[in-house]
Amino acid sequence: VAPKTRDGILDTTRPRDVTTVAAGLREALEVATGRGVDQLSSVDGFLGDAMLRIMIPEPFEAVASTMRDLGLGDTVDEFETAMNRAAERASAEARPVFWNEIRRLSIADAFGILNGGDNAATDYFRGRTKTELRSRFLPIVQDKMEEVGLYRIYGDLADRYNAIPFVTTPALDLDAHVADGALNGLFSVLGKEEARIRQDPVARSTELLRRVFGSR
Repeated sequence: VAPKTRDGILDTTRPRDVTTVAAGLREALEVATGRGVDQLSSVDGFLGDAMLRIMIPEPFEAVASTMRDLGLGDTVDEFETAMNRAAERASAEARPVFWNEIRRLSIADAFGILNGGDNAATDYFRGRTKTELRSRFLPIVQDKMEEVGLYRIYGDLADRYNAIPFVTTPALDLDAHVADGALNGLFSVLGKEEARIRQDPVARSTELLRRVFGSR
């Protein structure tokens, strides 16, 4: 069923209406991404949210526990904080990376997404672009990890742990852990913001959003 707007029912056979829907979905994702980036790139955007906070990687939990037992809990806390600070700083630069991918949303998929669930556009975007998006986002994360001293803190913990007889620090892809945590957080917030745009007229902050979503 074609969605209704203030001008009546959009006709899927008319290029203008099809283009309007596709443009509206792209704009919804761009607006939602912008709001999500603003939220997550603030201080404690990740660290202060229990649902989004990037935790100690599972393979490293035994190391962290041992370090706490040895009185190095502050360094472990510093390590966890640095992971989240890197994600927060990387998120600040995620907007153009996300928007470049959003603009690839095809007209062919536009109406199916529009008539889907509250997170239909986010789910489509995640499924179609996450691998490529991750490859574009990873260098940003790595730069921010260096900026906040995460590699130094991790190296210090690993060296102290390896100094204990008969133990070895497990292999850990720290870059991937932080990048995936940051992306998952961004997609989570993106989905919530998309749902707001669909459900709450106040969240439709542009004329195009009001036109496409206003009378569904």
